[in-house]
Amino acid sequence: MTTTRLLTHLVEKPWGRTDIPSAIASTEGKRIGEVWFSPPKEAGQARPLPLLVKYIFTSEKLSVQVHPNDAQAQKRGLAGGKSECWYILDAEPEARLGIGLTRDLPVQELRTAALNGKIEALMDWKAVSAGSFYYIPAGTVHTIGGGVTMVEIQQNNDVTYRLYDYGRPRELHLDEAMAVSVATPHAMPDRIVPITAEETLVAGSDAPFILDMVQGKAGTVRQIEGKMLWFIPLTGSGTIDGQAWRQGECWLIEGTANLAIDTGMSALLARLP
Repeated sequence: MTTTRLLTHLVEKPWGRTDIPSAIASTEGKRIGEVWFSPPKEAGQARPLPLLVKYIFTSEKLSVQVHPNDAQAQKRGLAGGKSECWYILDAEPEARLGIGLTRDLPVQELRTAALNGKIEALMDWKAVSAGSFYYIPAGTVHTIGGGVTMVEIQQNNDVTYRLYDYGRPRELHLDEAMAVSVATPHAMPDRIVPITAEETLVAGSDAPFILDMVQGKAGTVRQIEGKMLWFIPLTGSGTIDGQAWRQGECWLIEGTANLAIDTGMSALLARLP
């Protein structure tokens, strides 16, 4: 059994922010768009993990993009695809997420819309607030608008195909994107999950991971167990096998861990099926 506090990595992005909550990171004036969590290096190399947990902070829109599924990625010689989910911690009043399209599009029409910029108007822009939750399966055309603070849990494969980037001078991947895009409206309903909820957020035979929202009362101890489990405390503090934990961190648990809760806890728990 091992319990490891994953290391925090700050990633600067042009669409990032300088007002990152101090419980998560100190930005020192840098425009931080993502905060990643990864294991300590062993023998000079970071141990690869099947899932990646990150915080995302946006001040403007990200590119319109899509990810392949495992089979599609492996056909191209890649390790695997990328499905992901988003839990919104905070959002400005006009914040939006683009998830899926407003109607079915033939592949050629999708390509044309990506080239002439009309794809932005064809995205299904969803108003979001704290507690909004979306599972984004591979193949879903998606983007994140400005003014959003979220936790993202994803398959840990660096494979993203850009369809549109608002004129920024970055490479697009239209051939690859056309081959994997499910150019339809998003099939899953909008969902609000209060941070005080205790429920399963992601599960099912097609999902590459399971995600639960869990709670803990101050002064209690609970045992958590899994072959490989990511503990993401959103509120609270305490100890885990004698090591202090607090909100804004991410822990990897392999086996069984005793979680002592000093102040009221809300947390996400991610694991493999």
